[in-house]
Amino acid sequence: MTYHKISTAMRSVTIYSTPTCHFCHLAKDFFKLNNIAYTDKNAAADPVARKEAITKSGQMGVPVIDIDGAIVVGFDEPKLRKLLEIN
Repeated sequence: MTYHKISTAMRSVTIYSTPTCHFCHLAKDFFKLNNIAYTDKNAAADPVARKEAITKSGQMGVPVIDIDGAIVVGFDEPKLRKLLEIN
């Protein structure tokens, strides 16, 4: 599990990802570019994280992004911007 403290925003952002997932990297780059602090859980290496991602999303794909309890599956930039209130 990797923690990234980039911003003081009071949001809970968790991404369930795998090291080889292109869309996971895009999502993490988006968070960094927009100074969004997030927790990265490796669904490939951590069976507990994998189970959490499946339970939250109802599927086995990544990324699964949890923003204050709202689930986004895949890298959906417009939806992420809306949930994070980024113009």
